[in-house]
Amino acid sequence: MADNPAISNPQSAIRNPKWIDLHTHSTISDGSMTPAELVAEARRVGLAAIALTDHDTCDGVAEFLAAGRAWEIETLAGVEVSIEFHGRTVHLLGYGIKADHERLRTVLAKLVVGRNERNAQIIRKLQMFGVRIELDEVVAFARESVIARPHIAQVLVRKGVVSSFEEAFDRYLGRGQPAYCERFRLEPEAAVALVREAGGLTVLAHPSFVGLPPEAFAARLERLKQAGLAGLEAYYPDHTEEDTRRFLDLARRFDLLVTGGTDFHGTIKPGVLLGWGRGSLRVPYALYERLCEALERARQTRTV
Repeated sequence: MADNPAISNPQSAIRNPKWIDLHTHSTISDGSMTPAELVAEARRVGLAAIALTDHDTCDGVAEFLAAGRAWEIETLAGVEVSIEFHGRTVHLLGYGIKADHERLRTVLAKLVVGRNERNAQIIRKLQMFGVRIELDEVVAFARESVIARPHIAQVLVRKGVVSSFEEAFDRYLGRGQPAYCERFRLEPEAAVALVREAGGLTVLAHPSFVGLPPEAFAARLERLKQAGLAGLEAYYPDHTEEDTRRFLDLARRFDLLVTGGTDFHGTIKPGVLLGWGRGSLRVPYALYERLCEALERARQTRTV
């Protein structure tokens, strides 16, 4: 994979211990570290490989991959997109994408427009409930191109409207709460096809968040597999040991890749450490190797 522009694979990459983090966010979406700072932090905590999966944007990928080469950490280009799946919002991680792929960037830009429209609606709803907040102050606080609900939550905390990030979602911003608004999302088949067209493979993020009983979840996972889903994020900070075992079993059942990551956002999501989650997460390097091998096979198939 050394010649794949979506992967930085320095020969002297640190591989002891062989732990990885394949789900991280930077300041380009809703994290508190720049793409380069993420890589430096991965080096500091001893990770062997890391993927950048910002929401609806790959604008940080070039900086991220360059930092991987500089810090001698294996880095993988990625993105996280939301899809509408049978009335539920599901997140897909796209790995190995070409960040300069024209149609990918066009569709992601459309998703960002949808986020911006929702942000304005959320602010209006908050104002209707007597919350003194303006969109301009959220934009100024975020300082980056993709403004999301976590930015609004942080501003609510800073203004003293709520006491914590979690309370902002529980009281106002979460699904079913007074200020929640829907936004434009891709259909599963469209998202999978888009990521594949851009050279990547898709993985279902934090499957426990789908919130379905086991058999119903398995049925929907099978339909996603039929649509082209390549993997399942079995290792995640909020998964119990039972959750992880169940998702590993489902990955074997449906012949899916297994991945894992912390969903790291830095100070925006306190208590979650890069690479280690809440302290006990360990995602083995072998999963990264299998993902890279699958990306290489897919690339060879497309060029035949």
